[in-house]
Amino acid sequence: MRVLYGHCCRFQVLWAALAVSMTIGFTIQLFGVSFQKRASLSQLPPTPWAPPLPKAEQEEAEGRPGHRCQPRRHLVFLKSHKTGSSTIINLLHRFGDARGLRFALPARYQFSYPNLFQARRVKGWHPRGRPFDILCHHMRFNLPEVQKVMPPDSFYFSIVRHPVSLAESAFSYYRSVVPAFRRAGTLPQFLASPQRFYRPSERGNHYARNLLWFDFGLDPPAAPGLAPIQAALATLERTFHLVLLTEHMDESLVLLRDALCWGEEDILAFRHNFRSPESVRPLAPVEAARLQAWNNLDWHLYTHFNRSFWERAERFGRARLAREVGALRQRRAERMQQCLQGGGPLEAGQIADERIRPFQFGQAPILGYVLRPSLDPEWQALCQRMVTPELQYKDLLDAKQFPPPPQGNGSQAGGVR
Repeated sequence: MRVLYGHCCRFQVLWAALAVSMTIGFTIQLFGVSFQKRASLSQLPPTPWAPPLPKAEQEEAEGRPGHRCQPRRHLVFLKSHKTGSSTIINLLHRFGDARGLRFALPARYQFSYPNLFQARRVKGWHPRGRPFDILCHHMRFNLPEVQKVMPPDSFYFSIVRHPVSLAESAFSYYRSVVPAFRRAGTLPQFLASPQRFYRPSERGNHYARNLLWFDFGLDPPAAPGLAPIQAALATLERTFHLVLLTEHMDESLVLLRDALCWGEEDILAFRHNFRSPESVRPLAPVEAARLQAWNNLDWHLYTHFNRSFWERAERFGRARLAREVGALRQRRAERMQQCLQGGGPLEAGQIADERIRPFQFGQAPILGYVLRPSLDPEWQALCQRMVTPELQYKDLLDAKQFPPPPQGNGSQAGGVR
């Protein structure tokens, strides 16, 4: 009996020793993985204006559990016109810039719009080259050509706006360059008889009717009735993982963050490329009804994605959505106080720094921001990224991805002298 007891004790000691050894080995392996991840991150080239990684990615980098998913980095954003999409562009610019991702960039600022997107219009693209990470600048959507540029696992999303407010904004912005608008002179005159001024074959008149439908790469249905419209919308539904709503931008940002597994900092943004509320002309009910009827294809598209948006919100949870929207608005208000002179937007004439002054086009002034003086370097970098308009930020990304060739010895010597 004593011998049996001794054997049992020895087995218990051996099992305890084995358990301790396994624990030590697992701990060493865990720290080793963590160290390798830290080392690989430290070897990345420095990125100008890079903020700290969001919490989910900090946990991923440090080998800690707690993150539920991997942040999506292959992104296709159809930037539709007059929908608040410049605000989304700023998020994408900052996210990709801070992580050294490759943008599919146009030679100028749009991909040969209003022509359908073509892969050959992407700067630096080659049929046998590696795909890009983010495609987000103005284009008329063309899925087969987009797929030549972007990886198969890309996340496709866009944003839509109520056709009435979109059409009013388009008239205000493009009145001087759209033939139909220019002939009419005023919006009430245009709405009194739009067919009198509108000729679909004239270049630029795509801004005057069903602009969303056009941007999504769709043509007017060849046959009458709802069936062709519903078929086109079903195709878009299979292509786009998420379509945001301009009228519910904060709810859209929360649902986008959830879909992309991004951090809270990644969706924190100031509004970009927007008019002063005082410059927006209120519409009479009869004018709104005429605009909606004139843009009937946009109305079908908008109502379709409005429905899918709120279905997604229900799955997310309305109470949870309300909490996260409230938290987002509080963080944005705090950031505006931290970053901005006056705590909010200003007219372009008050913005001396051309690097952050918004481009002015159309009749109504486009607002922008001025940074508070004497920000410390870290906050200066972070805040400047948040206020940099789309065009200037695109130029910065272009210069980063396609740096000019080094100057010759003679030029360098001349510079030293």
